[in-house]
Amino acid sequence: MKKCVLAYSGGLDTSVLIKWISEKLGYEVITAIVDVGQGEDLNHLVSKALKIGAIKSLCVDAKKEFVEHYVFRAIKANAMYQGSYPLSTALARPLIAEKVVNVALAEGASAVAHGCTGKGNDQVRFETSFKSLAPQLEILAPVREWGMMRDDEIEYAAARNIPIPPKSRFSIDQNIWGRSIEGAELEDTMAEPPEEAFEWTVAPERAPDSPAYVELEFEGGIPVRMNGKEMAGLELVGELNRLVGSHGVGRIDHIEDRIVGIRSREIYEAPAAVALMSAHMDLEKTVLTKAELEAKSLLESYWSRLVYCGLWMDPCRQAIDAFFDRIQERVEGKVRIKLYKGSMRIVGRQSKWSLYDKSLAMYEKGSTFDQSLSKGFIDLFSLSTVTANRVMATVGKKGKPLN
Repeated sequence: MKKCVLAYSGGLDTSVLIKWISEKLGYEVITAIVDVGQGEDLNHLVSKALKIGAIKSLCVDAKKEFVEHYVFRAIKANAMYQGSYPLSTALARPLIAEKVVNVALAEGASAVAHGCTGKGNDQVRFETSFKSLAPQLEILAPVREWGMMRDDEIEYAAARNIPIPPKSRFSIDQNIWGRSIEGAELEDTMAEPPEEAFEWTVAPERAPDSPAYVELEFEGGIPVRMNGKEMAGLELVGELNRLVGSHGVGRIDHIEDRIVGIRSREIYEAPAAVALMSAHMDLEKTVLTKAELEAKSLLESYWSRLVYCGLWMDPCRQAIDAFFDRIQERVEGKVRIKLYKGSMRIVGRQSKWSLYDKSLAMYEKGSTFDQSLSKGFIDLFSLSTVTANRVMATVGKKGKPLN
């Protein structure tokens, strides 16, 4: 029989697909579980897949790689899709796809499969990555092509003794960089998310009564220390998720444009992402020139859109990363953050590369700024605007300056 490697999450869709791909399409199914910090009992998922009918079930630990090769790039890019979403799910998909393809090639499989619907983003992300990495492999998207709804899947599972995960009111996807929550009353854009939807963050009103300070240190644009302690990326992100979340910081509620054109309401928890991105942006404002910041801002938005749309493997993303890597060489220093009942503020920053010159900025005696230079600067800076208004006042139809 032909072999197919299924990207397996352990949920209803992919559990049903183990049987369905075998029965309907005639493949032997191998499941690939990729650990990107979702916090589940993955050994249980391996056993579950085998009991359902997979001929082999493999688990790949990719947490460290995810943080160091994907999350760190997102931090350098200040990646926030449409200004709000730190790309937690989007960043993980190309890495999961790569590991699934590696398993398929190693096992001599002729196909790979995913459990995405035709309405979401992940179908685009997985399939673009699959095709880029191994165009010779057939791609199966049974949930999309099958067209079955949840009730149909439950009925199919019951008829074949497939264990069904406990029903949740919400659809959850999580990894070390963030947690996404969809469904139920959250589809009403005026409904406030209930507390039961959140796991990583406490309600701000139940956060500690005393503020907490956290100091983050960066080298080459990536975080290396927290409160003076050197940490590997995976440990630092995990600790920061716990600390920042315990103070009610990291909840995101926004309206988002999906790749396929649907506008959706999305809820995220991303305490570490929110804190690290804010600190990194502040440090960049301290050490980079105005021109660097302006150019980088334009590329950040484009980079985020590329990754959100599943184009991690596009040469354009790689080229932009080269620019970011060059510019991050001076993004070194520390940033102090204050956390208090759902609020987060940058309250200090320091770097040997800082472009802040107190002797120029100060208003007291001793300032090195020569104020007499400003008159000539204003004359030249305003010359174009002043000339245009003079012309409009003399020959324009209204005979008066623009206002």
